[in-house]
Amino acid sequence: WVQEEAPDVLCLQETKCAVSAVPAEIRALPGLPHQFWSSAKDRPGYSGVGLLAKTEPLNVTYGIGDPEHDVDGRVVTAEFPSLFVVSAYVPNAGRGLVRLEPRLRFDAAFLAFLQRLDAQKPVLLCGDLNVAHAEIDLCHPRINRANPGFTPQEREGFSRLLAAGFVDSFRHLYPEARGAFTFWTYLGGARARNVGWRLDYAVLSQRLLGSLCDCKIRSTVPGSDHCPITALLAV
Repeated sequence: WVQEEAPDVLCLQETKCAVSAVPAEIRALPGLPHQFWSSAKDRPGYSGVGLLAKTEPLNVTYGIGDPEHDVDGRVVTAEFPSLFVVSAYVPNAGRGLVRLEPRLRFDAAFLAFLQRLDAQKPVLLCGDLNVAHAEIDLCHPRINRANPGFTPQEREGFSRLLAAGFVDSFRHLYPEARGAFTFWTYLGGARARNVGWRLDYAVLSQRLLGSLCDCKIRSTVPGSDHCPITALLAV
């Protein structure tokens, strides 16, 4: 699928893979020779992100400058001539919301990080943000109001991101689209019935809107409980 899609930049989240253990077939992906990986320190099989690029970035950084969260390998950022591309895997609040407070601290620190980038040049954030922002973004909003990914606090965090000058590209283009989900639990045939959540986003600086051509949810692509999304920008 990656070869068919032929992206200029491929962002991966929840890789659960140490840098030394990245599979050979991923290392050898044609057209994406520049690869950057971040994994959780001393926690094999946890978290992790990757960013693969057709052309070599000007610079690559890891983390957001916050010691509490950077050990988990959640963010890698590549600087290109016209924009920053950020691959991010936002923490899950956890069953019973046991990790909600750390998640909210991450949201605040991550927003500050994105604003620092945006002060230099536009930003494209691609990732599993572990939040369904509005009721239209999940199948059963009423019964999930106290569940991770749809708490008022997490939704407010995403609202603050938008208020800071960033745009949810898919929802900007398709404000009324229903059933547009990117995650389905493996339980109960949820994907076949499209009982899902939209947790994966391409968020961009407002001044990139003139370059935004489309944002597509590739819901027919198998291989994970999430599906890929594709952001198309003319930059």
